[in-house]
Amino acid sequence: MGRPATKPGKLRDGFYIEVRNRGEKTGIKLRRETKKAMMAAIEQYGRIKEIVILGESKNGKWIDNQNKVYSIS
Repeated sequence: MGRPATKPGKLRDGFYIEVRNRGEKTGIKLRRETKKAMMAAIEQYGRIKEIVILGESKNGKWIDNQNKVYSIS
């Protein structure tokens, strides 16, 4: 056992969404390689979950930070 890490983890390159239950404040971050794959994940999870599009990350920095909330009913 050692000390916990103090440096935040780096984000991999790709498109990020957050999937969470309706009415919750936090969820799980999912990464997809392409925008097309991200949109497919939104279609898949959007029927029962709330989706927040976090944007695109490249070299550990946010390029396109959208923070749009999607909920398909």
